Amino acid sequence: MDDHLRERIISEPEVILEDQDVMSALVAANDRARGSNVVDLRGIAMTRLEARLDRLEETHRNVIAAAYENLAGTNQVHRAILRMLDPTEFDAFLHDLSGEVAAILRVDSVRLVLESEQEETDPSVRRLGEVLKMVAPGFVASYSSHGRNSDRPVTLRQLGGAAGSLHDGAAADIRSEVCLRLDLGEGRLPGMLVLGSKDAQQFTPQQGTDLLTFFAGVFERAMRRWLA
Repeated sequence: MDDHLRERIISEPEVILEDQDVMSALVAANDRARGSNVVDLRGIAMTRLEARLDRLEETHRNVIAAAYENLAGTNQVHRAILRMLDPTEFDAFLHDLSGEVAAILRVDSVRLVLESEQEETDPSVRRLGEVLKMVAPGFVASYSSHGRNSDRPVTLRQLGGAAGSLHDGAAADIRSEVCLRLDLGEGRLPGMLVLGSKDAQQFTPQQGTDLLTFFAGVFERAMRRWLA
């Protein structure tokens, strides 16, 4: 062994002890020196403990990453809500919904769907832009559940092929969406807020819905104020 390397190891043995790869190589060399007919149970136990430690460290990293992601998502939703509550006119509210609010939430399409007997071709509706969609009664339940019997307030899903008719125009290549069903108050037909993304992985059924449920609750209360 080189004298300089030997002196350094003697003066700083913790350098060797704290290096997992070096320690593994030393243990493996020791096992080879014993021969193939000797079984080192302590070495086997250490190998299993190392594998378990690696799994625990990976879980720890995943938990920390998830915590940061949840915190970022919470801040994102809070910022979107504050921006959504700023406008004092309904036109500005809809404009911000498809502009600043969509940018904060990092979505490519926002559609506010209201069930009504009023035709969408009515000039008073068309002037509000493509973000507002007037539909026939029963559309919200059918669209959000894809024809199934489901009353879930939040539905996340991926879209295969062409997106639904809600995401028209520049947002026609939407690949995932979340449908937030809205209770607009007694005596009113239901509504729905649909957020769409060109990223197929942004909204998937495996994701949690707590933040989206909170956002939908604030949004439907804001809509009740405008409808009143």
